[in-house]
Amino acid sequence: MQSEKITFPGAQGDKLSARVDLPVDGKPIAYALFAHCFTCSKNLRAVGNISRALTGQRIGVLRFDFTGLGESEGDFADTNFSSNVADLVAAAQFMEAEYHAPAILIGHSLGGAAVLQAAGELPSVKAVVTINAPADPGHVAHLLTDAKAEIEAQGQAEVTLAGRTFTVKKQFLDDLDGAKMETTIRNLRRPLLVCHAPLDNIVSVDNAAAIFKAARHPKSYLSLDQADHLLSNEEDSLYVGTVAAAWARKYVGGLLPDADKPALSADAQVVVRTDREHYRTAIFANGHSLNADEPVSAGGGDTGPTPYDLLLAGLGSCTSITLRMYADRKEWPLEAIVVHLDHRKIHADDCEECESPSGKIDRIEREVELIGDLDDEQRARLLEIADKCPVHRTLHSEISVVTRLREQ
Repeated sequence: MQSEKITFPGAQGDKLSARVDLPVDGKPIAYALFAHCFTCSKNLRAVGNISRALTGQRIGVLRFDFTGLGESEGDFADTNFSSNVADLVAAAQFMEAEYHAPAILIGHSLGGAAVLQAAGELPSVKAVVTINAPADPGHVAHLLTDAKAEIEAQGQAEVTLAGRTFTVKKQFLDDLDGAKMETTIRNLRRPLLVCHAPLDNIVSVDNAAAIFKAARHPKSYLSLDQADHLLSNEEDSLYVGTVAAAWARKYVGGLLPDADKPALSADAQVVVRTDREHYRTAIFANGHSLNADEPVSAGGGDTGPTPYDLLLAGLGSCTSITLRMYADRKEWPLEAIVVHLDHRKIHADDCEECESPSGKIDRIEREVELIGDLDDEQRARLLEIADKCPVHRTLHSEISVVTRLREQ
């Protein structure tokens, strides 16, 4: 994905630090706004993984640090739940002015409660996702139990959370008590996906049940089996992002103006991008997203097929489609085609039909399985047609590859 660091003015006027993550071609079908957990930041690894999964499905993401947290300006002590909601609204307004208004709100933990509250103020929002969120933001007060008496008596106290010290004022607790979420959830009137870990020991799964019960349809529930509150396991955060993206596309598909959509072409148009995460590579192929990678044994993460796997897939699918077209035109009883392919390096002197006299050459073996009531003559003809598929002919023809640096 493409990722750009930006700043925008928060609700209290402070500069808030954010990242805008985009699909590899830079052209999303919709935008999501992400709210992180209490005292966390946009750079939490789980947030990045969720964003990566969303951009893989062509959903752009803006993730930011609330006032006084992460790399954002301001004093955390002067913030509260209401100011977080106001920051979300400010972020949405910035997105509308600079990109496109968010169609999806996603919130983790207290951020989940915040997006439920903010949705009512953002008419552009078509879908809402909560992840391990409390049904009532007042639930966060139990994290401050040891300091609550001092806060009540002195008006503020130093609190250590996740290894960091924050000043929490009484107004923060008062604001939590004043938030009435059940009515907010009941009046949400947007599709809602509630994601929660049954083993969450910070925000119990009972909160998910309360949110789900209060919400009206359409609503969905995703159980994050074995996950912890912060989605520390990469598989869990990628799972949330992948499912949320697939779920949200039902509600946000086709939202952006036609001018912002990639023009599809009969010619192959592919954009690929490899960042610093080993060899994982995002591919955008004429309107469709997929990944490539290398196996673990080669230093990759095995998160997608290898480049040679994709080459074989291109040849195999072209072969199968070509045979389907030919059989349909002839009105032959071909029910299905299965193509098995294998690639390896062999010595040239082991290949009788090859021109290279020495060294190693690439060998692709293709086995075509034809399913249907075909006679021998039809089967023989289809085998001949397999060698005439466009990708096969390209691989056997002279190919010109022109490489140049793209202007920045």
